[in-house]
Amino acid sequence: MSDNRIRKITIVGGGTAGWMTAAACAKLLKNNFCEIELVESDAIATIGVGEATIPQMQLFNKVLDLDEDDFVKKTQATFKLGIEFVDWTRLGHSYIHPFGSFGINMEGVEFQHFWIKQLLKGKAPDIEAYSLAAVAAKQGRFMRSVNMPNSPLADIHYAFHFDAGLYAKYLREFSEQRGVKRTEGRIVEVKQNTDSGFVESVVLENGTVIEGDLFIDCSGFRGLLIEQTLKTGYEDWSDLLPCDRAIAVPCENAGDPIPYTKSIARPAGWQWRIPLQHRIGNGHVFSSRFMSEDEATNILLSNLDGEPLAEPRTIKFTTGKRKKYWNKNVVAIGLASGFIEPLESTSIHLIQSTIARLFSFFPTKDFSETEIDTFNRLSDIEMERVRDFIVLHYAATERNDTPFWDYCRNLELPEFLKRKIALYESSGRIIRQDEELFNETSWLAVFHGQGIKPRGYHPIVDTLSPEEVEYRVNSVRNVIENSAKEMPLQKDFIDKYCRAEKLM
Repeated sequence: MSDNRIRKITIVGGGTAGWMTAAACAKLLKNNFCEIELVESDAIATIGVGEATIPQMQLFNKVLDLDEDDFVKKTQATFKLGIEFVDWTRLGHSYIHPFGSFGINMEGVEFQHFWIKQLLKGKAPDIEAYSLAAVAAKQGRFMRSVNMPNSPLADIHYAFHFDAGLYAKYLREFSEQRGVKRTEGRIVEVKQNTDSGFVESVVLENGTVIEGDLFIDCSGFRGLLIEQTLKTGYEDWSDLLPCDRAIAVPCENAGDPIPYTKSIARPAGWQWRIPLQHRIGNGHVFSSRFMSEDEATNILLSNLDGEPLAEPRTIKFTTGKRKKYWNKNVVAIGLASGFIEPLESTSIHLIQSTIARLFSFFPTKDFSETEIDTFNRLSDIEMERVRDFIVLHYAATERNDTPFWDYCRNLELPEFLKRKIALYESSGRIIRQDEELFNETSWLAVFHGQGIKPRGYHPIVDTLSPEEVEYRVNSVRNVIENSAKEMPLQKDFIDKYCRAEKLM
């Protein structure tokens, strides 16, 4: 077995994907298990707009044993309790997809069924009133969980907004301190074994040859190893998700940062707003079939909260995935593996989950096809389920004010999504399956937010009297309101624990 062990991992490309991979390898492959080398070129720009995350990011930080306050300071981060969607269902409408849960399960049944009964009777406010994250977010409040049994404050779910460039730098320092070797240079040739087709080495512009047993492709959209070398193929999802461009620009802060991401629907796409300690990240994702780049740029620049801090830059993409994430001895991570627009802040999570899956199936030099096929199948399921959740936002809309929204409203939905909607409409049930990323809270928030209404609820709710159901639902709302009042403003929390130094 020792002769068959992976002796060297070569990571091609830096940025968020490359340095997250390097950091995880450095932490988990202890005792000099194998050599880790990352190759990147300062001359090749990284995308660097993946600045919003979901709560699973905390798990990655814990695996690395990062000090959260230090991480927040070093990356100019703020905290995130959810995402607000503005003008998605119809113009003038907004809703929040919060982290955490809605209410509390009762009688062995999810809280939503009790709320639905009241909603159908016209006796319940919006579902957001039963989410601590949603209520606190709109009030600009944040705190970490505290030791208060039976209180919503004991289980606060949150994520982060951070500067992607600073995050990569932070993880680079972490990785190099733990033995990862960084090599600067542009790759001009990839050498393969003539019999197996496996990648054996990459050659830099200066002639340096870097070998490896396992290669991790973090080279971005171009997929230097997975696509340009191995010709793996790409599955295009543009028919379901027609946006294919993004214009990105940072701007000055305008007031205290809010503890949530904003996604504002536009005539042919949507605009993100990500508040950091030192600036606001902004971008306009749009479809070039329905809008010109100049018009998209003008819309973005006309809707900034502060003065731009750089020139807008354009990012072109094709939504979809590689036909294999792992091909021969190459594993694609990040944009090299595929891309789904960052509407639900899944980009960094997909990097994280692919890294975790790689460690679950960490190979020997035999590179078992059975294990690789299983890895690819699980990766396919994850990406498809994320895709379907994103499609829901576009398809479940009342908007008919532009050709783009007409197109989205008439999308032919994937079968998985059709079944998910039908089940909820029938009985208010939401079943998580196939290890899908988004949980019942997420689906409920977007179903309700996008105007999908259930016709019924779980019959066990009716084992309680109408008065008891009303009392319990109202009590949950009161507890949420009172708990939110106990939370400090995010600004005050950051000032106390993790205020970053001003950048020069």
